[in-house]
Amino acid sequence: MADEPENRKRALRAELRERRRIRTSTERERASAAITQHLVQLASDLDVHFIAAYLSTPDEPGTREFLRWAAGRGIRILLPVSRADGLLDWAPYDGEDEDQDILGMPTPTSELLGPIAINGVDLILVPAATVSRTGMRMGWGRGYFDKTLGSMEGCPPVYALIYDDELVDEVPTERHDMPVDGVVTPSGIVSFAVT
Repeated sequence: MADEPENRKRALRAELRERRRIRTSTERERASAAITQHLVQLASDLDVHFIAAYLSTPDEPGTREFLRWAAGRGIRILLPVSRADGLLDWAPYDGEDEDQDILGMPTPTSELLGPIAINGVDLILVPAATVSRTGMRMGWGRGYFDKTLGSMEGCPPVYALIYDDELVDEVPTERHDMPVDGVVTPSGIVSFAVT
């Protein structure tokens, strides 16, 4: 049945949203602190100078402490801004005010750049609902990051930020789904041999 992966994804996303929603604030804070340490390690190991990341929502593993650390070291940071046409614009991280884009996602209020602004980054950090141990990422269903990653020539390493229990053996996939090079979880960094 053609809709089977889509239906499986929908059910899995609902389950994962609920699991994230019921995590305690203590669990979230511990997870975010550990992920921040691992992101610092990843950025240092890869010697990054320019990254694309995102502002996490309250239920997601936190990104803000890492972004403050990176900015404090002079690493240039771009953050996504969702567009109505399904593409992402980018805006520099300045650590200042936040707004919401058309999907209600947190975004910076700095200068808006076009979709190609991401070209030249050394590392891309993406949100995910879950990731398989082979590197297949399942996002939240709108396809923004799949479109971005699929359109890049010479894509740099891409790492998804997830909780430990969201790294699974298998995820439902469709033709447009893009793999990631690794994940950062509270337990550590896992890199995949993406083909």
